[in-house]
Amino acid sequence: MMRTVREGSLIWRPSREVVDQANMTRYMNWLKTGKGLEINSYHDLWEWSVTHLEDFWASMWDYNQIEASKPYMKVLSGRQMPGARWFEGSELNYAGHVFRHFTGDQPAILFQSEFQPLTKLSWGDLRNQVTSVATALAGMGVGRGDRVAAYLPNIPQTVVAFLACAGLGAIWSGCSPDFGSRSVIDRFRQIAPKVLFAVDGYQYGGKAFDRRFMVDELRQALPTLERVVKVPYLFGGDGLTTSKNVLAWEDLLVEGGRFTCRQVPFEHPLWVLYSSGTTGLPKPIVQSHGGILVEHLKYLGLHLDLKPGDRFFWFTTIGWVMWNILLGGLLNGATILLYDGSTAYPDPGVLWRFAGNTGMTHFGTGAAYLTGCLKSGLEPGKAYDLTHLRAIGSTGSPLPVEGFQWVYEAVKSDVWLTSASGGTDVSTGFLAGCPLLPVHAGELQCRALGVNVQAYDEKGRPLVDEVGELVVTDPMPSMPLYFWNDPGNQRYLDSYFDIYPGVWRHGDWIKITPRGSAIIYGRSDSTLNRMGVRMGSSEIYSVVEDLPEVKDSLIVGIELPGGGYYMPLFLVLAEGAALDDPLKAKVREKIRAALTPRHVPDEIFALPEVPRTLSGKKLEVPVKKILSGVSIERAVNIDSMSNPNAITYFAELANRLSLSEMA
Repeated sequence: MMRTVREGSLIWRPSREVVDQANMTRYMNWLKTGKGLEINSYHDLWEWSVTHLEDFWASMWDYNQIEASKPYMKVLSGRQMPGARWFEGSELNYAGHVFRHFTGDQPAILFQSEFQPLTKLSWGDLRNQVTSVATALAGMGVGRGDRVAAYLPNIPQTVVAFLACAGLGAIWSGCSPDFGSRSVIDRFRQIAPKVLFAVDGYQYGGKAFDRRFMVDELRQALPTLERVVKVPYLFGGDGLTTSKNVLAWEDLLVEGGRFTCRQVPFEHPLWVLYSSGTTGLPKPIVQSHGGILVEHLKYLGLHLDLKPGDRFFWFTTIGWVMWNILLGGLLNGATILLYDGSTAYPDPGVLWRFAGNTGMTHFGTGAAYLTGCLKSGLEPGKAYDLTHLRAIGSTGSPLPVEGFQWVYEAVKSDVWLTSASGGTDVSTGFLAGCPLLPVHAGELQCRALGVNVQAYDEKGRPLVDEVGELVVTDPMPSMPLYFWNDPGNQRYLDSYFDIYPGVWRHGDWIKITPRGSAIIYGRSDSTLNRMGVRMGSSEIYSVVEDLPEVKDSLIVGIELPGGGYYMPLFLVLAEGAALDDPLKAKVREKIRAALTPRHVPDEIFALPEVPRTLSGKKLEVPVKKILSGVSIERAVNIDSMSNPNAITYFAELANRLSLSEMA
């Protein structure tokens, strides 16, 4: 039994063999022999990577042997944010780099679901299917810049469809089928897709969810659609009608002949992801072929130490950015592992059994899953063969100290635990793992290479060993090109550059330790971040306030000290309505159906009025602070409120809830 650990306790140190075989060591040796740079520690490497930003990213291009039909003229136009331009003049293709690792019959994808046994898709099968689907899409008139939307689970067909789109220069955008119709429509309507891939249904927790009706809803709501491709999954094609504009997946899997990925400019859009703010529709974030390519080669190759032949898994749906990062395993020559289903069906050990059966080398998941395993008393290291497991990745929310301790006691004593923090906004980690460094409980090992992360106080001064706002002071290649349909970049500017002009503010509380590691203390804004899936409060409001019984509403998400997440919903009821059990059930069901089951509130309260600013904005962040134990005087400027008396309700509620005791 390991001794009780505290935040910052040394919990793992890499062996000499791990250090010698690490890709990071190989890269440092390459810098020494090829560039004449004598760098002997990760700290010095990080300092060089952010001080000599252009030289670092040029080295990533050379080290990873990026294949471009046209060379770049300049690494970086300038360090201004937003607006920095990367590798101008170059042309390449993300999908083309995936197939550099073609190895015939070797597995590219291993897949399992709740109702389908473990299956393999070889590199040869993957290339053939991508060629067929790309050829079919091109025959539909899909080309460079066209948007292709996907309402699909985490299955091999989804990977095939994405790579086919990327190969054509089309722009991909996906939503998981556990998203309700309004949530999907709010996302896809913004980008006007030309083609939609849609699943017939999925299974979760042993229960079947029919999604065939969603095709008609989406077709009616998305007038730009010219074709719909129905993907049989749960019902084997039953009920999937075909017509001129509605095709079956099998119709696309014809002999595609030869297909060459189309070269596109470095900054050509690869995909549109969605990250919700606190007001308005979900933010449609556009990221580039080249930016994602060089970032994922760096992040997965160096910080996750992925090598050709590794078996890389992250438990995710296509609605979480970790799915997009999982795809990057293919760029590094790894086999990616897909699982579709619940983490608790048919029993809580299902993912660990999957790890043993597949020879998994890298197991990625959300922090909430690891803490859930801890609380369930699981001991995967005793129950399953985890011989090949080298690394465990955790993200989505801060992993508490107890989670670190559980991994080393109950899973594997010599595994490398990499806790990371980043975001959909950049499709990577700001803080990451490093196989050369020790692991300290409750901490993220390091700031990622090429990412100038700082902790700022309210006046924009950097802090060390104190909690501040997580900021990035220099551009990154995977930062958004722009938000789709955002005139003047106004929404983009408001999202990241409103507090510190020219400096990216991400919305997390962070402390950077004197040794260069970091601790994340949760969100500093009011975005709801549950199980790694972020959703804006406005999306909840649009659903809840549509009910005749609800006049107004307020929702907040609060990170608990033990790694949990508490999300209460507050309702101002219409005259004559009562917050009884039937109304609570109605509210929960509407959120579950229209948005996601993840964002069903933990508790629902009735209150007289929602506290607002003089300009009418809901005071979500101050309410979150007050419920977390901050005094009213420190949490909010009363003089800025239109209804100051409304805030006292939450101070009284905080005393009753005692959230610190819920951890």
